[in-house]
Amino acid sequence: MSRAKRKDADPIAFQGARGAFSEQAVRQLLGPEPPVLPCERFEDAFRAVKEGHAAGAVIPIENTLAGSVYENYDHLLNFELPIVAETSVRIVHNLIAAEGVTFGKIKRVFSHPVALNQCLDFFRNHPNIERIPHYDTAGSVKMVVEEKLADAAGIASAVAAEIYGGRILRKSIEDDRQNFTRFFLLRTPEYARRHPWPAPADGAWKTSLVFSTRNVPGSLFRALSAFALRDLNLAKIQSRPLRGKPWEYLFYMDFWGQVDAPNAQNALHHLGELADFMRVLGCYPKGA
Repeated sequence: MSRAKRKDADPIAFQGARGAFSEQAVRQLLGPEPPVLPCERFEDAFRAVKEGHAAGAVIPIENTLAGSVYENYDHLLNFELPIVAETSVRIVHNLIAAEGVTFGKIKRVFSHPVALNQCLDFFRNHPNIERIPHYDTAGSVKMVVEEKLADAAGIASAVAAEIYGGRILRKSIEDDRQNFTRFFLLRTPEYARRHPWPAPADGAWKTSLVFSTRNVPGSLFRALSAFALRDLNLAKIQSRPLRGKPWEYLFYMDFWGQVDAPNAQNALHHLGELADFMRVLGCYPKGA
């Protein structure tokens, strides 16, 4: 489908099978039943938007326990899709099996390696249950339900149980209840201009950008001082290798504030004088 033919009703792309936590993020951002386009890889979700097959993408950027999703920082730079909104999803891992399967029958549990590692207390308390890595949380539930595995379960969201008709055997088996993943909603630049995201009622904005500096003493300190001097609070800074320049880095940064505010404009102008490269990735309301 060409970009010119895309309609607003076109789907939102995300990585994973239906019922993934990314789909839960889509629902939080866009309502209970938006059309969705599951993708096998993160890059596929970005490309679906860039090539006009989806009206946007929802991608995870960091988890409070596992840290940053480094691949997606690289894709933000390469695909140039602006961030227009964010949300945080409370990650609740549920043990889900096919209908008729009881907990006592479970000998194997499938899920994404990150999910398995976030449920270590459960496996420690049930040493007879084998952990088996799977490509996706929701995909593991889809497999055990469709194949009607009598001795297996998957670990995934309640949305996955709803979609595939699975039975939740144990709720909230994650080790740490303070387990959240932050997601970005991405659009094309044209879509973002035509359909600006509503301003937040509390006036709380975030701005994300990426920049690089010369590899000399004090360069990062001077770059960050552009924001400190304007009383702009940094929410996050993340470094990523700069391809083609070994041991040099790009810095991805979030700060509290609207990009058009005078102090933010002054800070960005100041940074632009110091940086070798700089790009604003998006300005969006602070997510719940």
